[in-house]
Amino acid sequence: MNFPLYIARRIYSGKNTTDGPSDAKSNDSRVSRPAIRIATLGVAIGLAVMIVSVCVVLGFKHTIRDKVIGFGSHITVGEFLAVQTNDPQPIAMGDSMRAYLAGIEGVKHVQRFALKQGILKTDSDFLGVMFKGVAEEYDTTFLHQNMVAGTVPHFSDKESHQQILVSQMIADRMRVKCGDRIFAYFISDKGVRPRRYTIAGVYQTNLTQFDQVMCFTDLYTTQKLNGWNEEQTSGAELTVEDFSRVDDVEDILVRNVNRTTDKYGQTYSSLTIREKNPQIFSWLDLLDLNVWIILALMVCVAGFTMISGLLIIILERTNMIGVLKALGARNSTVRHTFLWFAVFIIGRGMLWGNVLGIGLVLLQQFTGLVRLDPTTYYVSTVPVELNIPLIVLINVATLLVNVFVLIAPSHLVSHIHPAKSMRYE
Repeated sequence: MNFPLYIARRIYSGKNTTDGPSDAKSNDSRVSRPAIRIATLGVAIGLAVMIVSVCVVLGFKHTIRDKVIGFGSHITVGEFLAVQTNDPQPIAMGDSMRAYLAGIEGVKHVQRFALKQGILKTDSDFLGVMFKGVAEEYDTTFLHQNMVAGTVPHFSDKESHQQILVSQMIADRMRVKCGDRIFAYFISDKGVRPRRYTIAGVYQTNLTQFDQVMCFTDLYTTQKLNGWNEEQTSGAELTVEDFSRVDDVEDILVRNVNRTTDKYGQTYSSLTIREKNPQIFSWLDLLDLNVWIILALMVCVAGFTMISGLLIIILERTNMIGVLKALGARNSTVRHTFLWFAVFIIGRGMLWGNVLGIGLVLLQQFTGLVRLDPTTYYVSTVPVELNIPLIVLINVATLLVNVFVLIAPSHLVSHIHPAKSMRYE
């Protein structure tokens, strides 16, 4: 039998471990129960805050990241000046180049696109926008997830369907809705070229910098408006299988694709989504610092609460410690007893902390109870992501850190002498 564990169980269950008078047991209960409850509550609240903080930050980072990626994929391959300046310049993206890009290890999907600046106009309003032409291979999953009206049109590189997809922000500014017809004007060296489109659908991502300018249409349309042939596009967007390996795929492109030229003399170049939107990703990376600060503060709160609770219980159990020492128990045995007792308190606190933390996360995930201003935070509700392995890691770290910080206070028992403790009140 593990003697320290046996004694710790009896203390935690509230049973008197000595044959002392009944009023001593009453006093023990009067003092220890509140101390145990406070220590348990401190651990529970600290763990719940840590779980909620991590789940919210992960959800927020991944939601914003996925929205940015939805407009530009993981890696963009295009003409050198176009990639660096966002000025539409053509690059050959024929079948052979697309097949080569798709064959690179780690690349999941390749899709062409072509950009053309234009002006949308109604009888009372006009707005400068960017038309993004895409073809059949374009992954429309992101667009379908953010549709608020209408449908995503069938995009083509063979013909123009005279349909466009606009954002809710553009629709509100132009006072148009799904199904309306709208004129677009394109300015070039040859003059102004008008086109009439039907609004097939309206999307909303709440990413202002994209929503206020981006329209989607056929690749064929933007190629003809730019005066390019069928294999010339603004570039290709590459989706990788694992976002954490974006830099590895980029290194392959830098070695084998970048600085090469197409048959028209244009130079290939590539840019990752992080390099394309450094401000957004730097801002998201800063959130990690906030999480570490919250984790450190909550562990400190739980640790100090446990230390104070353990000291109270040790002082309260001075008579018991004296009896155990008089019966031959070593200091290490008594210390282990109180450390086991602390593990019981921490374990119960962690149980309630997990119930509270995970419960709040699931409540937000299924109800969207806590709402945000999308113009400021880019999302209408607080996004959460339940990461079970990370929650398990937080639990293990909380247990280990709290037990570790209690090792030093547990040495207080070595200063308690059996003879003096018999007279301790």
